[in-house]
Amino acid sequence: MNRMIAKIHETRGATLLEVLIALAITGIVTASIMQLYVTQHTNYLTQDDITTIQQNARASIDELTRNIRMAGRQLPAGLQALQASNTNPDTLTVVYKAGNCDTYLSSPMPLPSAELKCGNDISCFGEGQWVYIYEPDSGIGEWFEITEVQAAAFHIQHNTMTLSRCYGADALVLAVDQVKFYIDDLTDPEHPCLMVQPIGMPPQVYAEDIVDLQFQYHLTNGMVVDEPVLVEDIREVIISVTARSKKPNTENKDEPYRTRTFSSSVNLRNIRS
Repeated sequence: MNRMIAKIHETRGATLLEVLIALAITGIVTASIMQLYVTQHTNYLTQDDITTIQQNARASIDELTRNIRMAGRQLPAGLQALQASNTNPDTLTVVYKAGNCDTYLSSPMPLPSAELKCGNDISCFGEGQWVYIYEPDSGIGEWFEITEVQAAAFHIQHNTMTLSRCYGADALVLAVDQVKFYIDDLTDPEHPCLMVQPIGMPPQVYAEDIVDLQFQYHLTNGMVVDEPVLVEDIREVIISVTARSKKPNTENKDEPYRTRTFSSSVNLRNIRS
């Protein structure tokens, strides 16, 4: 019995000092772990932000390159392959014939509002499509919107718009693409976007948070200009796209947003002087 009482007296709990020390050590370890987590999470968000910036810029470069490379392909006389505007951010309209969808008039139009009677298969055309009608002999042509395709009868309707003139037999109707590229920094100034606008269609957002778009033109005489006088003199288009982060950069007050600029160049193989 005395031994048990002595053993109980020898067993004591932790003192207040020891508890405080243990709490302090635990707090230091916890704070270190939290700091490590916050640092890693911040680094992850930063890297994810940079990846998104790069993806937007590269996607924009790829789309611009693809379209510009096609500029001038199988265009009739009177249609310019490129329409450049040095507006900072710049604007560029690209025109080309993408496929082999075309037809010709089998008989002349009696009226500018008359349907087009075609001489071959027109099933490749569609309602709402904008096409270009062109008379090779006179060099006159214009855009119009197809309202109905009667494939069995070889007739094309354009009920919503009257042409400027009556086109004769053998006038060509061509499926030509005209695409305008520009930056919309007015709709949402905090998030400017690269816009793509096919002819006759409303503009569409192609890439978000694109803040700058610049084009330069390498001419046959070796000069590099911001706006060419003659499209036929262009041999290379130099593209520069700047993308920025969606959220402000809180780590650097001198740089409100993270930005990345990508450049590329395209040789124009379908334009000849």
